[in-house]
Amino acid sequence: MRDGAEEEYVEYVTARVPVLRRLAYVLTGDGHRADDLVQQTITTLYLKWQRARAADNLDAYVRTMLIRGYVDEKRLAWSKVRLFRHLPEPEPVEETGAEDRQILRAALRRVPRQQRAVLVLRFFYDLPVDEVAGILGCTAGTVKSHTSRGLATLRRLLPPRIEVPR
Repeated sequence: MRDGAEEEYVEYVTARVPVLRRLAYVLTGDGHRADDLVQQTITTLYLKWQRARAADNLDAYVRTMLIRGYVDEKRLAWSKVRLFRHLPEPEPVEETGAEDRQILRAALRRVPRQQRAVLVLRFFYDLPVDEVAGILGCTAGTVKSHTSRGLATLRRLLPPRIEVPR
């Protein structure tokens, strides 16, 4: 990188890693996978820093990189590799105090990847349909149908005491 560009990159990444990790964790539901996704994103950002820093909204640009990396992850061959003969049992959900968050995360992990990305962007980040469509590289109609199907899946998976938006 040219003089000053590397310092800009380090400064930006240092400030934004917590936000990126939070987004990655909400998407993956797993701290280790979230860290991997953030690492992949900031590595790609380093390689494309000259183009990225010229973006109108750098945060949106990087968020789009992370979301697309998450969605594309299943398409890659290594994602099909299994280290265990049988998948481990999911963590039990405790029925005390703040269990709603755990229940919601467990249910969200069972929603298909593209629908999960749409739900996180629409309801966690409160982004409009058109912006989500731009991030995911699809039409507004696709975002709406993924939102509808994702919410329907969550309603089926969640107990009635946890409200899902209509």
